[in-house]
Amino acid sequence: MGVRAPKVSGLTGPAKAFYAAAAASRDRVLVVVPTDAEIERMTADVRFFLTALEGLSDADVARVVLPFPSHEIDPYRGLAPHMDIASARARALHALNAGTARIVVASAAGLLPRVSAPQRVQSTSLTLLPGQEISPIDLGDLLASAGYTREDPVDQSGEFCVRGCVVDFYPAGAQAPVRLEFIGDTIESIRSYDPASQRSIETLDQASIVPLQDLLDEGEGTDRSATVFDYLWSQGKPHVLMSEPEEISAQGEKLTTQIEASYEDALAKGDKVPAPSALVLSWTEIVPCLEGSTALETLSIDDESGVTHIATQPAQEFSGRIQDWVADIRRARERGDMVLFVANSHGRAERTVELLADYDIFAVPVDRAEDSRTASVLVAQGHLTRGFRLPEANVQIWSETDVFEEERKAHEQRRRSAARTFLSDFRDLKVGDLVVHVDNGIGMFVGLKR
Repeated sequence: MGVRAPKVSGLTGPAKAFYAAAAASRDRVLVVVPTDAEIERMTADVRFFLTALEGLSDADVARVVLPFPSHEIDPYRGLAPHMDIASARARALHALNAGTARIVVASAAGLLPRVSAPQRVQSTSLTLLPGQEISPIDLGDLLASAGYTREDPVDQSGEFCVRGCVVDFYPAGAQAPVRLEFIGDTIESIRSYDPASQRSIETLDQASIVPLQDLLDEGEGTDRSATVFDYLWSQGKPHVLMSEPEEISAQGEKLTTQIEASYEDALAKGDKVPAPSALVLSWTEIVPCLEGSTALETLSIDDESGVTHIATQPAQEFSGRIQDWVADIRRARERGDMVLFVANSHGRAERTVELLADYDIFAVPVDRAEDSRTASVLVAQGHLTRGFRLPEANVQIWSETDVFEEERKAHEQRRRSAARTFLSDFRDLKVGDLVVHVDNGIGMFVGLKR
């Protein structure tokens, strides 16, 4: 896992994430997936395996493994990207510029748009530490330059306020806003807080100000003078992993054709719009940047030399059939497999240990090294989308969604609920209304005012 090769075949989706996490021990890594829908799953799985391999905290792994989605809009349709998407791209660019990003997960479409120059992003970014010298007023000016909106109180992403010796701001994508308290021009403390009660949640060792978008104003226009590769290549070319290269290329070529067609439509309407080359890279321009990459494929029928085959098998889904799972655990142990179960929470991990004990299966937390040799099942805590088996390594991994019916049903219920909410809102629209895109895991909808 993780060794450089022209092509690696036989990997399931989560096994590809394992490969990427292993590769990060040697190099910085760019993982390219075909579509935005695959970014979230790949990012979550990479974070799980990097945490498992290196013992990182949740906060640390979130800083070094970053998604880089596309804008999810046609640049000639007059819509702005959602703030969460634009800020996720800006966070990745900032981390690459600062040298803290180790793994970036990008879609084919995410690589196309031009972005603001590294020095422009750096000028509106700052890492804040206790004891640091900066005046609250200057900090407020920096937040405004980074795209934050002045509001009091601060209870939504992208807002900030300055009240005497206190500065509050809500980073996009964060679970809670951040409060900095000053003594004069010195930061005394940094804490996250509950916006409803205003009570502190936890003390933080640092906080980062990052632009809320990857396109920043420069003079009277928008700075589009750079590409993501200017950031990726700034410290030497990373190890590029392409998950299903043929699908990635098909997506890239399709998007390039769509953008060119939209440009022609805009010209036909008499709109004065910039040429595609001013807004995006074509897929033809991106291909040379991906040369020398490692192709990660689930299936491969090629007999060519240089292909590394790592056999992986998707974990069987039991949908709450615990007796069947127990029988499979026993078969795995008879084969000599090490069995790992990944629970999403500490409570689920404890309940699973107790549940397996009722079937005379000895399960222990993975960190109890003294019992690991005699245990039938090691129980870890984390978020893994699906399990898999590595036959040659005698390793069997199950995720919570593979085993328990209620977790799968809860996931499906969330998807259906999101769809019902969208459709309910959609029915209330009238001709002439503006419809913005909604991405809820089921699909993306984009509409324009007509």
